[in-house]
Amino acid sequence: MKRLHIYVIKTFLGPFVMTFFICLFVLLMQFLWKYVDDLVGKGLDWSIIGEIVFYAAFGLLPMVFPLSMLIASIMTFGALGENYELVAIKSSGISLFRIMRPLIIMAFLLSCTAFYFANYVLPETNRRLFALMMSVKEQKPELILKEGVFTNEIDGYSIKIGRKNRKTNVLHDILIYDQTDRRYYYNVTLADSGFLKMTEDKKYMVMTLFNGVNYRMEKQRTGLNTNTFPHYENKFGNEILRIGLKDFQFNRLDESLFHNNYRMLRLDQLKAAEDSMETEYLARVRSLILQIGLNMTLRDHLLNLTQPYDSLRRYINDVPDTLVDVNQLFAGFDKFRQQSILETALERTRGNHQLINNRVRFLYERKSTINRHEMERHKKFTLSVAVLIFFFIGAPLGAIIRKGGLGMPVVVSILLFILYYIISMMGEKSAREDLWNMVVGMWFSSAIFVAVGGWLTYKAVTDSGIMMTETYTNLLKKLNILRLFKRNQISDEDTSDNQ
Repeated sequence: MKRLHIYVIKTFLGPFVMTFFICLFVLLMQFLWKYVDDLVGKGLDWSIIGEIVFYAAFGLLPMVFPLSMLIASIMTFGALGENYELVAIKSSGISLFRIMRPLIIMAFLLSCTAFYFANYVLPETNRRLFALMMSVKEQKPELILKEGVFTNEIDGYSIKIGRKNRKTNVLHDILIYDQTDRRYYYNVTLADSGFLKMTEDKKYMVMTLFNGVNYRMEKQRTGLNTNTFPHYENKFGNEILRIGLKDFQFNRLDESLFHNNYRMLRLDQLKAAEDSMETEYLARVRSLILQIGLNMTLRDHLLNLTQPYDSLRRYINDVPDTLVDVNQLFAGFDKFRQQSILETALERTRGNHQLINNRVRFLYERKSTINRHEMERHKKFTLSVAVLIFFFIGAPLGAIIRKGGLGMPVVVSILLFILYYIISMMGEKSAREDLWNMVVGMWFSSAIFVAVGGWLTYKAVTDSGIMMTETYTNLLKKLNILRLFKRNQISDEDTSDNQ
């Protein structure tokens, strides 16, 4: 039995490692494609791009684990079934559960590993990745001088070139406006040609100018109310201009600025933040209730709903103390009194409506933030449990379809994973908008696939032929659907013969 378990584990490890890196590569390409506009054209070092890819890879691991487990389990048991190894093992009296036992243990260990990454590694990598991506977004694009257009990306300078030789990189008809020195009204440099290069640290731009002239007009006070404007003209044959590129340097943002984001928190930190925000949210709701003009019974009832549950506190009865016929009471007043009551009620209603509209958007955003924290807390468990769920879907499905390799297993796995993703997105959106209970919304897809996995496992253990064409032809025969098609075919043939 130990040899059999070792053989099954070896058969599983190869496809799992291969599909793991394939899935990771595909998801990384999707990540890079999503943020390609933020990365291209900013002169980033390869070390920065490599760091972004490294952190993004760790962030994708909780999603890679379930998908690679699904594909590898289908491939493993599909190959065993295709080579009739499952038939030989079962004929010796070994059940499918005993064959799956070592892989069940591996799936459980991978599920625990996925939870560890989601709870401890992922918050740290998310914080570093988010800080790095924000730094990249604030980075100015790489300096490019275009022909016939002024470039104003360098603070204090405006540069224009007439044309550029693509082979020699020589710049012609160079015009530079220097506004860094406030002593001059203008400081203009004209050059017939020149070269441009960046220093290795990309902190300075060095321009070598040939056959040019520099014009300066300086504002200088020589008397109390007299201004003179000395003018300088300096011709040169060769001049080197060194321009600082302070704004083009890559500056990292402080990672501690993003430590309160819900994606950068562990379970205990999420729970603590959620409790504090819930307390603040209920306090604001109670403040709004007190400001709205309501009767005492309704106001006390609403305040009672926003209080945390306490078994020692007495709760107010929902039934009002007295019942009053409002129509009869209102009819007893004269017309002037009725008009005054209606105007007062209308004014108070308008005030309440305006107050609620001013506060409801802020309260909605606060509640959405609380829901995101709670959703992130559930995600750490759902993605981890998905590893175990997809194993119990992939292993019996592979034993049923009996196809190995990267053909049928990959197609089936992708379809199942897309279906799981769509259902989970529906549940998360419903939970985030408070349409469903948070537990129901976050675990809805898991519950559905647990049922699918249980059904597939039962069919695989009982050697059901759900993937055989004979099964469905027999079902159609029982439902007399094939006879219906034959009758329609015969009637069509008779019609054609009569014609």
